[in-house]
Formats: sequence, C-alpha cells, structure tokens
Amino acid sequence: MTRPAASPARLRRALVAGVARLSKWVLVAALATPVLPALARQDAALERSVKAAFLYKFLGYTDFPAHAFSDPGAAIVIGVAGSDDMAAEVRRIVAGRTIGGRPVTVRSLREGETMAPVHLLFVAGSDCARVARILRQSSPGPILSVSECGNGLQAGSTINFKIIDQHVRFDVSLDAAEKNNIKLSSRLLSVANHVSKGAP
Repeated sequence: MTRPAASPARLRRALVAGVARLSKWVLVAALATPVLPALARQDAALERSVKAAFLYKFLGYTDFPAHAFSDPGAAIVIGVAGSDDMAAEVRRIVAGRTIGGRPVTVRSLREGETMAPVHLLFVAGSDCARVARILRQSSPGPILSVSECGNGLQAGSTINFKIIDQHVRFDVSLDAAEKNNIKLSSRLLSVANHVSKGAP
C-alpha cells in the first residue's frame, strides 16, 4: 500500500529537528539587540551554528549532474566567503560526515582570489552588492549559492537566509537553481519560507 505523502508541516519539523541535532543548539535564536556584548557574541554564535547546520542539510536535498564531480568518490566541496568563523563552524558540523557516500570538505574563500570550483558557495554578510560581485566571480558550473543579505535572491543566490520571528528561515529561487544547473528536492521547497518561480 502506498504511504501517504508527508505534509509540509511534518517535513518542516523533520528538517528543523535534523538541523537542531547537527548544530547541538536550539534552533530558536534570540536575535534582539542585547545589552551586553557577551550576549551579542552568544547570539551570533548560535545563529552561525544553525546556519552552518542548514548548509550541510541543504546538500542532502540537492541533485548535481554527474559532471560536477571528477570521479565517483570525489568530495562535495563547501566554499565559505567572508567569514572564517562560519567556515570553522561548517567544518565542525561536517566533520566525519558524508553526503551520498561522498566526503565533505570546506574551503575558506577570499574575495578577489581565483575561486576554486565548489558545489555549495556561502557568501556571508549583509552587503548584497558584495554578494552579487562574489557570485559573478565564482566558477561556472553546477553550484548551490547561499547568502544571508536582505535581497540575496535578487543578488543571484539560489537560497537566502532570513530571520523571521527569531527563527532562521530561508527563501529559494528556482530560476537561480536552473541557471546553475542543479535541482532542489520538492521536500526542501516544501519547508522554505518562500519559493520564487520567476524573477525574485
């Protein structure tokens, strides 16, 4: 007998639960401006941890064409531009883990440098003009681009993080996914905050 499809609410709970387990933090981030700098650092670390866990989870819902990898055992590469702290957190999250049987490696990227090919490119920071510039500099080919600026999809990202009611959520651009020759699972789309099917 065919099992009924899971509801978007159930899938959202499953994805959030997986992220929470990976990050070892509660998913809710208290992002109101705190009085003490120590609290500000704590909130920033929590948000970073949650986003890093999401980056790992996104790859499990992304299909890359075969030519995106040099061989069947080649690693999936996550590139992080603009934040050494985020790169370190992503390394912690993916340590010892695989995706589809492939190991996962993380690279810190610098703007202006020749960017080695990556499968997921995360551009940190709130400057959308900088995000657009870095995405233009990235290597052509199948790539999942993720940002966290206010208008990340308009800047060319496939996925853009945003904070809604103190939760880390994300919007998705299907046009950007198609342009970058990747396919996103309908399960991922069902738990997105917003899915853009045309110009963002």
